[in-house]
Amino acid sequence: MTQFQTEGSRTYYLKISRGDDFRIQAVNEAGNRIPPEMWKSYLYFLDKASFYGLTARIDGLDLLLTPADFVRLFQQKPHHYVAFNGQTAADEAWLALAGKVADSLNDPALWDHVSVDGDDILVDAAYGDAEIQSFLADTIRHQLKSKGLAPAQLPFIQHFVQQAGWDGLPAAEDYVLAAQLSEPDNDAFWSFKTVLRSKRGSSYWSPTKRRMDEPIDKALPDKWRPSAQDIKDKQSLMLSLCPSVEYYEDDRFYHAEWTDAQVLEFLRNDAEILQAFSIEVSIPSWLKAVQESKVRVKANVHSPIKKASVVGLDQIIRFDWQFSLNGHELSMQDFQQLVSENKEFIRIGNEWVRVDSNLLMQLRKMIEEAEDADWTIKDMLFQNVPEIMLDEGIEEDDPLVEFHLNKSLRSLLDKLLDKRDLPPTPIPENLHTELRPYQKTGFDYLVFMREEGFGLCLADDMGLGKTVQLIAYLLHVHGKKPAQPSLIICPTSVLGNWQKELERFGPDLKVVTHYGPARPKGENFQKFLDTEKPDVVLSTYGIASSDAEEIQRLQWTSITLDEAQNIKNMYTKQSRTIRKFRGEHHIALTGTPIENRLSELWSIFDFINKGYLYRIKQFQENFMIPIERDDSEEHKEKLRQRIQPFLLRRTKKDPDLQLNLPEKQEQLEYCPLTPEQAALYEGLVQDTVQKMETLTGFEKKGLVLKMLSKLKQLCNHPSLYLKEPYTTADEILPRSQKLERIVTLAGEIAERGEQCLIFTQYIGMGHLLQQAINELYGHEVPFLTGSMPKNQRDSLVAAFQEGKFPIFILSLKAGGTGLNLTAATHVLHADRWWNPAVENQATDRAYRIGQTQFVHVHKFVTIGTIEEKIDSLLTQKQSMSEQFIQSSQWMTELSDSELKELFTYNL
Repeated sequence: MTQFQTEGSRTYYLKISRGDDFRIQAVNEAGNRIPPEMWKSYLYFLDKASFYGLTARIDGLDLLLTPADFVRLFQQKPHHYVAFNGQTAADEAWLALAGKVADSLNDPALWDHVSVDGDDILVDAAYGDAEIQSFLADTIRHQLKSKGLAPAQLPFIQHFVQQAGWDGLPAAEDYVLAAQLSEPDNDAFWSFKTVLRSKRGSSYWSPTKRRMDEPIDKALPDKWRPSAQDIKDKQSLMLSLCPSVEYYEDDRFYHAEWTDAQVLEFLRNDAEILQAFSIEVSIPSWLKAVQESKVRVKANVHSPIKKASVVGLDQIIRFDWQFSLNGHELSMQDFQQLVSENKEFIRIGNEWVRVDSNLLMQLRKMIEEAEDADWTIKDMLFQNVPEIMLDEGIEEDDPLVEFHLNKSLRSLLDKLLDKRDLPPTPIPENLHTELRPYQKTGFDYLVFMREEGFGLCLADDMGLGKTVQLIAYLLHVHGKKPAQPSLIICPTSVLGNWQKELERFGPDLKVVTHYGPARPKGENFQKFLDTEKPDVVLSTYGIASSDAEEIQRLQWTSITLDEAQNIKNMYTKQSRTIRKFRGEHHIALTGTPIENRLSELWSIFDFINKGYLYRIKQFQENFMIPIERDDSEEHKEKLRQRIQPFLLRRTKKDPDLQLNLPEKQEQLEYCPLTPEQAALYEGLVQDTVQKMETLTGFEKKGLVLKMLSKLKQLCNHPSLYLKEPYTTADEILPRSQKLERIVTLAGEIAERGEQCLIFTQYIGMGHLLQQAINELYGHEVPFLTGSMPKNQRDSLVAAFQEGKFPIFILSLKAGGTGLNLTAATHVLHADRWWNPAVENQATDRAYRIGQTQFVHVHKFVTIGTIEEKIDSLLTQKQSMSEQFIQSSQWMTELSDSELKELFTYNL
């Protein structure tokens, strides 16, 4: 450090790296890094632009420079006793490049080679090498940024910079050139002209009307006449910065008459550019403070029908329009005149206000459409006036359009907004379950929206019974024997679940499944429906997309999308195809209407109520960009208001629902076998049944237990049965609907901020789940097995309870007893244990004393296999002694015919 305190020449060796900014480090001859505070004053000693280094940016031991700063500082005259050299040849090359770029920036010919393409600044190949071109483009971009200008404004300043440089007009000794905008007197035009003032004075001079057309040298007062040519040249340069002014090189002072629209354009563009180059702009003081006028429209909305009971969303409504401007009431005639005059600035009383003529035109168009087209309540909901969705008691900050609804219309909209006091619909007598109060509300809402002609999204949390609410709705609708069936489209992994739930809760509904290679296609599909006359057709997203031609021919009684987030990507063929299907009523079921982006919500609404959230481009401008980029709370609230009538969402944390929910809900999740699993299953059964015929007693029991384990592994995944190594999630998931469903469900639970336990009897299954969840969702999932040391086991349990990871896999034997895992709100049983007590003990790791939340238990069962049959047998044997079903040993006592029936795979 002492060598920098002695007199004499000093040399700093600079290490230079380039990102968006330049990072400069300085070292001495010994290679020691020197803090920028010790040497930056020598670099900035002539730099007025940064107030001699006062605005310099320092990051640790680095000095940060924009490309423009870098060029400016390293092409200035060096300090008289401090030298800056590059530490390496590469650093020296950067310093040399700064000099070359500085020379280029001072070269008027440069601007003949510069152009703009969107936000990109381009220097063409005819000017220097690629490195120079890139550096120049970056430097120009930073110069613009430092002046608060955008690349799009570069064409308007190129001529000026070419002639005068970036620092603006050179100062004159005794005058200042300025631009002046003056308000209209008696006529409708504004005045824009070039003016002068003395450097020490504040008043502006311009030629009188009599001398306005005289040459500059004659129009000027004697004191400024020697500067006539200089004033003419500066005026030409100043006006070149104004996009509103055509190229001007006249020998007279500039003067023009402007309309309101031209003034507004000047204020938006020209004034900003002039001020960026320190050119004085004079505008009326009131114009600087002028506020956007508050044009407001109030409409008293009423229905000609007096009886509230018959008012519906299709009822034609009438409006009484009222207008005001900054609190001054206007008649309809005054409003029409205001629109017709197309002025931007008008005087009301003693104040000037600015009006948005485009907005006035839009308001007039909306009013004319409402009057001419016989608007209904439904039409109002689909207009771009979401304020109608507000309750009377809610005050938005000065809404543009206020709708005051009479009592009957407000009552109707309240039903949409609050889902309260909906017209009660009798629960179908053939619904084989009881609806909880909130489920009855969902059922009433489904029926109400159908009758009013609106689609909807039922977005209740997982486990709250979306399925049973829809089944009640289908029983109600098809109890009236409509001509066409209803269509339900779901993921393949829950197709079996839908079959079982419909059979369980709505056995009177005739259900057919449109799935599998033998399904009817083309003309045979319609013939099949005509013959079978089903109430409900079940299909999957993949099949519905591939068989779109057949499905699109029908006008379905209703179309329901289960797990509707499957159409979230609006650009996929599957999503585009399904959104075109035609139904009298469209319903979306999903617990996650938005997983990542708002475009997913748009896609769902495009299915349920096409056009309500506008075209996607307008939705992006109105909501996606302000919310996803700017996190705008105002736009979030507007979107919430807009979707509220058509989305019913209840969560398990809703205090109104907790009182009505059981503390624990158990649910069977049915999954079909894949063709690969089915073929292996049948082959194994046939081979084993033949062997059983040759065995007796103990040998037969051993074979049954061995086969039992193989079948259960096969139901989980064929790779467990075939003992294949793990490959990738993309390869293993399509081979087992059960594995895919468990992985997806666990991922969804974690994404919602909840925690779950997954129990399995097989180490291999645990590893498949571990790796697939990690690969697809990025969660590190611990797997607790019997071989895990106690201290590690205790550590994992504590970490799970503290919420440090959302998914915990446990082997049934190792994790089935003795653990307290009440942080979990979901328990997933990947494979069934034949003793219900063992399963219940595992479930009770989460559902035990200390658990304050609702616990949802999912038991996965493969359809048509031994898993489904054992589940049915266990249900039948509930009245038998606990000893009888203490283990799987009871199955070995079955007869050969009973065993054969038990093992046989039923499609």
